[in-house]
Amino acid sequence: MTDRTFGGRLAAEFAAGRHLCVGIDPHAPLLADWGLADDAAGAERMGRVVVEAAAGLAACVKPQIAFFERFGSAGFAALERVLSDARAANLLVIADVKRGDIGTSFAAYGDAWLTPGSPLESDAMTVSAYQGFGTLTGALRHVREHGKGVFVLAATSNPEAREVQMAQRMDGKTVAAAMVDDAAAWNRAEAPREAVGSVGVVLGATLDLADFGIDTGAKPDGPALPVLAPGFGHQGGRVEEARTLFGGIGHALLANESRSILAGGSAGITERIRERGAAIADALDDRRA
Repeated sequence: MTDRTFGGRLAAEFAAGRHLCVGIDPHAPLLADWGLADDAAGAERMGRVVVEAAAGLAACVKPQIAFFERFGSAGFAALERVLSDARAANLLVIADVKRGDIGTSFAAYGDAWLTPGSPLESDAMTVSAYQGFGTLTGALRHVREHGKGVFVLAATSNPEAREVQMAQRMDGKTVAAAMVDDAAAWNRAEAPREAVGSVGVVLGATLDLADFGIDTGAKPDGPALPVLAPGFGHQGGRVEEARTLFGGIGHALLANESRSILAGGSAGITERIRERGAAIADALDDRRA
């Protein structure tokens, strides 16, 4: 294990008992809860307060880029300052960008979000590989060369996704299961000695993964597969059920919570992060990689 890789840094967070990923979602209703204007300055203020509160308590933060992007250049400038604060706090950042494309177009997305020194530099990004796992090459280069990470959409909680994600490929696997298998295979091939891989998947915490053909039995061979799991808290997922939900593939689980932590404004946010982080750590105590 090395702290020079995203997987190595995740492993260190897990060893310290931190499995909570705090979402930064500055949409209009939440900004109103915080008494902030629905503008770039309000989004920046929320993001920077969350980063300060999460440092040392959460494994990472996950800004939803759409809520900054909607403000144009001012929103991106605000996001850059949030990301700068996170780097200064040594807090891992997953940019929730869900980018997907082919060739040089996708490579440019990887350059924007994963290049060291980029104004938008993050530790990992969410990606969509429905054009084929091989289209991720432009981001996987940064995983190899710069110790970054990616999380591939596999089984998401929105009902519209089921038809696509449960569809069977020519090899008989569902699309969702293939994303899980391809991510695990990449980790085995590229970093077989790592405790935790740097390529992970997004799996909704409100789903029965068996419906998607995803095997949650024994832990896969090789590095533990990072699983970014939205849906805990406000969406109804219960951290107490994480063992049952994710089984053998839950050894490197990042439980994402946004609204359950952000609702109510800035007052008490540090304590809410502390409480949710402790609850998740307790639920996963005997499953740490």
